[in-house]
Amino acid sequence: MTTQFYGASSLDGFIATPDHDLSWLLQFGDIEGSSYPAFIRDVGALAMGSHTYEWMLKHAIDAGQPWPYQQPAWVFTSRTLRSVAGVDVRFVHGDMRPVHQAMVQAAAGRNVWVVGGGELVGQFHDAGLLDELIVQVAPVTLGAGAPLLPRRITKPGALRLQSVATLGGIFAELRYAVQRP
Repeated sequence: MTTQFYGASSLDGFIATPDHDLSWLLQFGDIEGSSYPAFIRDVGALAMGSHTYEWMLKHAIDAGQPWPYQQPAWVFTSRTLRSVAGVDVRFVHGDMRPVHQAMVQAAAGRNVWVVGGGELVGQFHDAGLLDELIVQVAPVTLGAGAPLLPRRITKPGALRLQSVATLGGIFAELRYAVQRP
């Protein structure tokens, strides 16, 4: 069981535009040609920030699409957000350690996916709960927006490169092991 961030970043290090939009990523087409299908099979629980959750509501649920995840999802937020009928979404705030323990228990030996955003990934890192970063770097620049990981991680060996792969001749997928304190 690992706690992982899996997501895409622009070449200049942003995961979303300043207004939290991800449509820059959708221009690259179907996820079926990516590493996502194999990745999601091993996921047993999800952690999601409120902006990511609201983006999912707008671009999936409000667009008539079904909720894309079968796994339970914990949405970290300080605001009241609407829920989705028939979907296991739990709204939480505060100390993430007990929430992470509940996620690990619900994942039942499978992985915990920190879906986004970058600040949430940073909080998991700061709490010593993040094991792996899997980042697909897209050949676009956004110039500004939500950073991939808004933290200074400068200690030698804190992030250990595990692999680099080319996906569809478009993305470079980087896998880093996160060394816990």
